[in-house]
Formats: sequence, C-alpha cells, structure tokens
Amino acid sequence: MIVIIFLDDDEGMAFNHRRQSRDQAVTERIRQIARGKKLWMNSYSYKLYGDMDGAKAVEAEDFLVRAGDGEVCLVETERLAHMETEIEKIIAFRWNRRYPADFRLDLCLAGWTREEVREFPGTSHEKITEETYVRII
Repeated sequence: MIVIIFLDDDEGMAFNHRRQSRDQAVTERIRQIARGKKLWMNSYSYKLYGDMDGAKAVEAEDFLVRAGDGEVCLVETERLAHMETEIEKIIAFRWNRRYPADFRLDLCLAGWTREEVREFPGTSHEKITEETYVRII
C-alpha cells in the first residue's frame, strides 16, 4: 500500500484534535496520486476527501488492513508502526512549521529512504514539501 500522511516539523499529525491535512493544493496533488486507484480512508477522512474525482474513494475503519498492493491510503488519525511491513511507499506532506501536536507519527522514517522531494506553494502555507519514502530493504 501507498500511505499519504500530513506532518509538521515534529512529526505531528494533528493538533488540538484537528486535522493538519487541509490545503487545496495538497488536495489536488492527492487527486493526481490516486487517479485511477482505490483511495482508502476512515470515516473521519471520508467526510472531507470522499469525493475525489478520478479516484475510487473507499471508506472503511479497517482500511489499513484491507488495502492491497499499489492502493493508496489517506492517513490522518491512525497508527502505522504495526503496518510497516505492508507499506510500499510513504508520501508525506510537510507544512514546514511546528504545531502543538496531540497526535504524532509512530513510525520512524529513519528506516526508510527519502526518494524524492518537491516543494510547491499551498493555499494555506507559503511552502509545502512533499517527500516520498521507500523502505530500506
């Protein structure tokens, strides 16, 4: 599976019980990544991302277990460490800021190779960094 996550500079994924994922430019990038593929997510994410043109959005609370090879998972509120061996690729959108996070990534990216980095202007942030990681074998 391919995992999409949203992180601040301290690996925070949510702050004040709010998502970090909302940005129009990032949403468009997710559409590009998921075009022609299943896009798995939980009900929390589905409320915001369930209508993705070009992707088949699938809502399931156990989506990390159900997603297959090459399928995309949008992760905002899930722990990932227990699924690490099933993850083929991680696409992290970084806000280049620190927030008072109350939920952090539980997966150590030190065991992964950063394969690609690109920066683009967002609608909510001047600069958003997209990083693609693949597992070190």
